[in-house]
Amino acid sequence: MTIPLLGPMSLSGFKYPWFFLFLLVVAALVVGYLVAQRARQRRVLRFSNVELLDSVAPTRPARWRHLSAVLLIIALTLLTIAMAGPTHDVRVPRNRAVVMLVIDVSQSMRATDVSPSRLAAAQEAAKQFANELTPGINLGLIAYAGTATVLVSPTTSRQNTIAALDKLQLADRTATGEAIFTALQSVATVGAVIGGGDEPPPARIVLMSDGKETVPSNPDNPKGAFTAARMAKEQGIPISTISFGTPYGFVEINDQRQPVPVDDAGLRKIADLSGGNAYSASSLAELKEVYSTLQQQIGYETIPGDASVGWLRLGALLLGLAALAGLLINRRLPG
Repeated sequence: MTIPLLGPMSLSGFKYPWFFLFLLVVAALVVGYLVAQRARQRRVLRFSNVELLDSVAPTRPARWRHLSAVLLIIALTLLTIAMAGPTHDVRVPRNRAVVMLVIDVSQSMRATDVSPSRLAAAQEAAKQFANELTPGINLGLIAYAGTATVLVSPTTSRQNTIAALDKLQLADRTATGEAIFTALQSVATVGAVIGGGDEPPPARIVLMSDGKETVPSNPDNPKGAFTAARMAKEQGIPISTISFGTPYGFVEINDQRQPVPVDDAGLRKIADLSGGNAYSASSLAELKEVYSTLQQQIGYETIPGDASVGWLRLGALLLGLAALAGLLINRRLPG
């Protein structure tokens, strides 16, 4: 909740929760006020002559005479919350992060089940992702088929990445494991030179592919994709996988139609083993939506921000109103 002129009033935690002990003082004031009111009523009952009571006790609006005390208690409670250091979630752009964009360029990416083709759609969506990614993030690009090639080392400049995406070339076979190992090596290399912190920069691998690994044939082999995903998990680098295509894709090989269905299950397991998330897309629009989701997840982080100003201002406002009510209604300050 945000109140104009007061600032954010939402809560996600407190920096100094021990300040809530002051509420014991507020509770004591409430008890003291109630005891004083009870004693006052007893003193009033001693007057047997109502006419004499009316002459010595000024008439006050009974309904409003407690207003100043109520406002004072609320004000003290709000000021206590302010002193406890309330926080609210703030999304800020990430810096020092590394993202490796890994794109499958195997022959199956020629399939036209996604218009105009899987590869052309992947290029367009990846360029939009690169353009919209938070400027402070170091973005690298790897293309892989039978082997993996680092086309752009992680950098905050996007021009080389855009140019490299335009020049992607198809090749034979699919070595997903090698692509992941290559991405991990790139992250380690750039992490050693970025600096700016006591720990390595946070990193993420975004792996977009349409088919299962063919080199090696067993993804659990030492160079396989599942083995690489487990290593990514050990290094704290999650892999976000995007399975791109439909179950009905095919390519023409030697005048014969070769089915190339998308491999959702394999890519999902890679994501699970690495501690990342799996996504799927069967059209250019869906692929752009996935990249947009990733851009928000990767490009920003949520940190606790100070939310005490709004509570402090509201408490001070009610404190002033309590004093005003005491002077206008009770002809004295609340107490």
